[in-house]
This record gives sequence, C-alpha cells and structure tokens, in this order.
Amino acid sequence: MDIFGVLTLMGGLALFLYGMHVMGAGIEKMSGGRLEHILESLTSTPLKAVLLGAGVTAVIQSSSATTVMVVGFVNSGIIKLSQAIGIIMGANIGTTVTAWLLSLTGIEGGSFFLQLLKPSSFSPVLAMIGIIFLLSGKNDQKKDAGEIMLGFAVLMYGMQAMSGAVEPLADVPEFTGILTMFRNPLLSVVAGTVLTAVIQSSSASVGILQALSVTGAFTYGSVIPLIVGQNIGACVTPLLSALGTSRGAKRAAIVPVYFKLIGAAVFLVVFYVADTIFAFRFMDETAGIVGIAVIHSAFNIFTAVVLFPFRGLLEKLAYMTIPQTEDEKKTDVFMVLDDRFLSVPAFAIERCRGLVSQMAEMSRDSFVEAMSLLTEYSEEKAQEIVRIENLVDTYDDRISAYLTKLSSENLSYQNSLQTTALLHSITDFERISDHALNVAKSAKQMYEEGYEFSKKGKEEMALYKEAVTDILNRATNAFVANNQNLARTVAPLQEVIEDLYQTVKKHHTKRLRKGKCTIELGLVLSDLAMDYGRVSDHSSNIAIYMMQLKDSQVQEHRYAQQLEGAESAEYMRLLHEFGEMYRL
Repeated sequence: MDIFGVLTLMGGLALFLYGMHVMGAGIEKMSGGRLEHILESLTSTPLKAVLLGAGVTAVIQSSSATTVMVVGFVNSGIIKLSQAIGIIMGANIGTTVTAWLLSLTGIEGGSFFLQLLKPSSFSPVLAMIGIIFLLSGKNDQKKDAGEIMLGFAVLMYGMQAMSGAVEPLADVPEFTGILTMFRNPLLSVVAGTVLTAVIQSSSASVGILQALSVTGAFTYGSVIPLIVGQNIGACVTPLLSALGTSRGAKRAAIVPVYFKLIGAAVFLVVFYVADTIFAFRFMDETAGIVGIAVIHSAFNIFTAVVLFPFRGLLEKLAYMTIPQTEDEKKTDVFMVLDDRFLSVPAFAIERCRGLVSQMAEMSRDSFVEAMSLLTEYSEEKAQEIVRIENLVDTYDDRISAYLTKLSSENLSYQNSLQTTALLHSITDFERISDHALNVAKSAKQMYEEGYEFSKKGKEEMALYKEAVTDILNRATNAFVANNQNLARTVAPLQEVIEDLYQTVKKHHTKRLRKGKCTIELGLVLSDLAMDYGRVSDHSSNIAIYMMQLKDSQVQEHRYAQQLEGAESAEYMRLLHEFGEMYRL
C-alpha cells in the first residue's frame, strides 16, 4: 500500500464520518423534535422504553446521540433514571442497524435485483435526488430529506473508498500481523474500547472494522472481543456530556458503563465457556462484513435480554456510585432549559414554549386577580400579585437568555420564526404582569383613601373589565393551545376595546367637567383605563405573533387592512359581534 493508498483511506474515513454526521443531522431536523417527544412521553413501561430506544437509535443511527439526549432529559427532570435505563438498553440494539446497512456493500451475485441492492448502484441515485432536493427545495422538509439522502450516499462512498484502499493489504503479512497481534481477548477488548473512545461512535468504529475486513485478516476468534470492546468505548461520549450536569444526569451517564461492562463480562464468559465445551469451528474462519454485523447485533441483543430483568440493579449501582443528596430532591422549573437541547432546536423551542405557557397563565391570572381588588381589596392577594410579578420577571430573564443562545445556532427558517415569536411573546406577557402590579397599586390607593367610582363609572369599568378579561383569556388560551383560530378572534376584539377605551375617557372627562368626579379619583380611573388598554394591546400582539408563524406577511396593528375575501368577512362579523357585546 503506497502513499496514495493511505491518502485514499484517510479520505474514505473522512467521508464516512462526515456522511454519518450529515445524515444524523438531517434526520434530527426533519423530525422537528418529534423523536425527542416520543422519548419523553412513551416510556410508561420498561419494555416500551427499550423498544423506543431501539427505534429512535435505528433512525438517528447513533446510540451515543440517544444516550446523550437521555442524559439531558434526566438532567432536566423530564424523565426518571428508571425510564432512562430502558431507553439506554434499547439504544444499544438500535445502533446495530448501521452495521447491517454497511453490510449491503458485501452483496455478491450477478442477478440484476441483487446488484440494485448494492450501495454502489443506488447511492449515486440517492445523491442526485438529494442534491436536487437540497438546491431546489422550497421548504425545510424537502431540504432536510435531501440532506439525509446526501449524507447516506457520502457515508456509502466513504465505506467503498476505505474498502478499496485497504484491499491490497490482504497480501501484506506485516499488516495482517498487526491486526491479529492481540491474541489475548482482554487486550482485544481494550483495543476496541480505545478505538471507539477516540472516534466516539461505535457505529463508525464497527464500520471501519467492516471496511478492514475485506483484507481477510480477521477471524471470528480475533474480531469478537474487538467488537465487544468497541461497544464499551461508546460509553465515553455520554460520560463527557455529563460533565457539569446534575447528579441525576451523571447517574444516567454512568448506567451505560455498568450496562456494557457487565454485559461484556457475561457475554465473554458464556461465549468462551461454551467454546471450551463445544469447540466452535467458526472461530478460525474469516469474518466478513456480514459476519461482523451479526456479532455486533448478537452482543447487543444478548446484553439487553440478559440484563433487562436486572434494571433495578443498574439503578442501584448508579445511586451507589453517585448518592442522592437532600438538595437534589428540590426541583427547579428551569432545569428543562438544558444547553444539550440547543443542538436540537425544535425540541429546545418546545421546552421554552412550555415555560412561556406557564408564564402566560401566571400573567393572565395575576391581572384578573388585580382587577378583582378594585371591588374587594385584600392585602394578601395584593402581595401574591407582587410575588407573581417577581416570578414572571425571573421567567423572562431565564427564557430570554436561553432563546438568545438558541438563536445563535443554525436554525431552520421555521425554527427561527418560532424563536422570534417566543421572544416577543415573553416581553408582552411580562408587561401584562407589570400592568397587574399597577392595577393592584391603584386598588390599594382607592382602598386606603376611601375612593369610590360613581354609579356610571362603576358600570363602564365593569364592562371594560369584562372585555379585557375576554381578550386576555383568548390570547392566553390561544398561545397555550397553539390555536390559530382562537388567535384570529383577538384582533377584532382589540379594535372594539380600543373604541371602548376612548369612550371611557370621553365619559370620564364629561363627569369631571360636571363635577361628578374628583380630580384624584379621575387620575386613578385614567391610570386604570390606560393599563386595561395596554393589556389589550399586548394580547393583540401575542395573537399576531402566533399568526405570523403561518403567514409571515401579517404585521402588528395592520391586520384588519391585510385581510381579503372570506377572512375579511369573518373579521367584520366578529367586529360587529364584539361591538354589540361591549357597547356602552
């Protein structure tokens, strides 16, 4: 093998690893966070968790990626360690799919259909379709599909390049001697572990082994402990990901270590004892690409089946290694804002959306509670509004900081829109909470000074309160439920409330001129009317941000002018309906 062969091998390895990365990234983006939602929600039983871990890993083709994701879930308090163990077990089964895909390169035969199954036949077609989708796709889904196809094609080209580069080494005794020098199975296990620890992907490590197998230098006796070691080495990635995380996340990261070590020990003991008794004839046979895939699958399935009944033992070992502290039992609502999720924007956005929904309901409830203080003041309720306002400010700071970090990631157009909409919505919900505090202060002033609105003033403010409560409920519920239809009812109601605000101010001015209202009370009413009006404006903003996710042309405060046809008719119908409902 000359220098050009070495260069070809290096290029093939680079293409192989890059193709695996591109394909996995494309699948993650195309999933839009759905894979992560499945992991989060469908782990009600241990068997389901195993099947889910296997299924998701088979799709993203990386047990390390699945395990790192699980570490993030445990760190965020989304799932428990007991649920994580099942997913980790399944992930080790799912990771074997890559080896079987790569084994397609070893298909032989003159049949047309057999030739079609070879990657060298269909990879060029996938690459061409992928590049067309990537360059001409008008939506993110088509571009992501193109990225997946290109990634798979590049991966296969890399595999073929590596195989072609090392094939001449079959006739070099020195090379085959290096590969088979580890006669001791334990040394082979260590070698496999180190190889995967460096590459940080058991799928890639086994793929390299499959490429080298074309030299004919590997026997089943030499390759079995090597593959076992490669699976152990895959534990390095989740261990690294757990640095700087919660103790719960560290436990989730250490579970794969115990799982692989115990599984490897049991597998090797059982296998070599059986070999001693039955003297397996295949041990000295040459291991090919398919044979390596069989061993890889056999080890992982064996380990999962044998250790499945002992899930509790793995959990106890994790807790014995990293004991639980008293402080650890305290929960933190912001744990879901884990930096690990930044690499999966769709899921990170959903985590933020959940927190903003909590913030939205707190702000809404706080403002409604503040308005009730005008008729029945309670210092206890007023203090609760202050507490909520401080809490909402904390939500604002923490979520905004996280979304700002997320916005610096490589976001798709839709994810970028969602991030921007959330950032704007947070500001509006925080301002609603501020107005709740303003109303509570006005209510306290009225209570302490003994102020009371005139009969007409009470009627107008009661109707105004009813309208503002309505729009606030519509905007909040539309946001929490992601209900576009409900969001579309907010703008016409906001227009009615704007007219109502002007009418209340005009009537108030008339009462001042006639001496039916004092200047001091008039100032309080003016402040309240302004707070009500601002809350209506913020509610309308939130609804507009939601509609912009469907139609980026929708602009704030110009929605009515942009409607055409049936939409305009519906807007006018709602405008008339709300106008009749909240007429003074």
